[in-house]
Amino acid sequence: MPGTIASRAVTGVVLAGHRARSAADLAALAGAARVRDGAPGEACAQAGRVASANGATVDACRVAGDVVELRARVEVAGRLGPARAEARAGPARDEAPPWVGGAS
Repeated sequence: MPGTIASRAVTGVVLAGHRARSAADLAALAGAARVRDGAPGEACAQAGRVASANGATVDACRVAGDVVELRARVEVAGRLGPARAEARAGPARDEAPPWVGGAS
C-alpha cells in the first residue's frame, strides 16, 4: 500500500510537470500571436487566459520586442508544491540553422 501511494504521488508530479510545460508553451504562443497582431499590451493577458484554460497560472510574463517570455505553474496535490515551467515564443528566425536543407 505505501508503494502505491508513493507511485501515485510520483505520477501526479510527473503529470503536473507535463501540464505546466504544455500550458506555458501554449500561453507563450498565444501571447506572441497578440504581439504579431499588433496588440503587445494584450499579450500577457491573453497568455494568462490560455494558461488558465489549461489548468495553469502565469506567475510572470514579459514582452521583449516581439518575443513573449513567461513562467507558469500547476498546483500539485499534497505538500509537494507546484510544478513550474518557463516558455518563450516569438517569430521564427529568417535564416535556417546550418543542418537544415542538406548543408553539412
